[in-house]
Amino acid sequence: MKKTVRDVDWQGKCALVRCDFNVPLNDEREITDDTRITAALPTIEYLIGSGATQVLMSHLGRPKGEPKPEFSLKPVAERLTELLKADGFDKAVVFCAADDVVNGEVKNCVKKDSGEVYLLENLRFRKEEEKNDPGFAKELASLGDVFVQEAFGTSHRAHASTAGVADYLPCVSGFLIEKEVKYLGDAINDPKRPLVAIMGGAKVSDKIKVISNLLTKVDALLIGGGMAFTFLKAQGYEIGTSILDAENIGLAEDLLKQAEERGVRLMLPVDVVCADKFDNDAERKTVKVDGIPADMMGLDIGPETCEAYGKVIAEAGTVVWNGPMGVFELPNFAAGTRAIAEAMAETEATTVIGGGDSAAAVSKFGLEDRMSHISTGGGASLEFLEGIELPGIKVIEDI
Repeated sequence: MKKTVRDVDWQGKCALVRCDFNVPLNDEREITDDTRITAALPTIEYLIGSGATQVLMSHLGRPKGEPKPEFSLKPVAERLTELLKADGFDKAVVFCAADDVVNGEVKNCVKKDSGEVYLLENLRFRKEEEKNDPGFAKELASLGDVFVQEAFGTSHRAHASTAGVADYLPCVSGFLIEKEVKYLGDAINDPKRPLVAIMGGAKVSDKIKVISNLLTKVDALLIGGGMAFTFLKAQGYEIGTSILDAENIGLAEDLLKQAEERGVRLMLPVDVVCADKFDNDAERKTVKVDGIPADMMGLDIGPETCEAYGKVIAEAGTVVWNGPMGVFELPNFAAGTRAIAEAMAETEATTVIGGGDSAAAVSKFGLEDRMSHISTGGGASLEFLEGIELPGIKVIEDI
């Protein structure tokens, strides 16, 4: 068990909170999706109610260690102020607009016993952030009394703000990290069975370690997306011009053998939706996997596969999903991904979405509220599912 913000007496203390405010912005620098900001609100509001001062910090985009106005966190400060006021908290977030993130002016601005909410400028304006530079970590740590880890989306990175500051301050988790670790951890280590994992995405190489780890834990593994064609090729099928991770056909064979040896039900598509080119308006047809035309590529799982996978999901106790079933960004090839999302929305199982494209798909189909948990970190959730101890989680003190 890890310590959380509940385990600290915050009266008169300052929380240095690592958030994930890496939100999308349009050309007018307006936030187009504030999900990551709202995800941090329960912790921020709890700390306000507990009498803490807060210094929030985050990265945004990839400014590559240089101050760039288009990556400033100022819009986040403004949106966070609006959200707090909408929830009845009369707090204007104080934005510390220093291009070097921490300097004498910022240190003078932050009053540790003021009860204010401060937000630092983009951490990645400093190249020392991604290098986990001890000097920069110490500068950040000087602003707070306790480090609160609340950025699951970057917890797989050992950066100054995600791991380094814990060398200088005691570290506890916020509510978002607590929820992520509970849902992902329980899903893999203490699931209600049957435990079903659904893996999609383009390349087998991106998910080899995850699949290998899952094969030691799951009852069924459903494969879709571009990676399915490497598995089909490993079984001897012709796949036309479909995406192929040619270097990893042998690994796909090994994973199929592992599944058989462990008694895991590994399911591959039985039919696919093909097209003559990667285009929403391309000529398309649905074929069995042994009948993919030589001049066509598979871009989605077919209706028979959707039905078969849906039945397994309906009978599951826990379902973990990472990776789309097809090119869901193109409407004509989104049916498979939508079918999986709808099956998960309808099942009584605990449903965990592993961030990234799967989370985007669930959002696109308006099914977020019908999932048990949607992870805020695609890369972090993948590494968690691999069984890797994440640097940003490791530094949180144990109870």
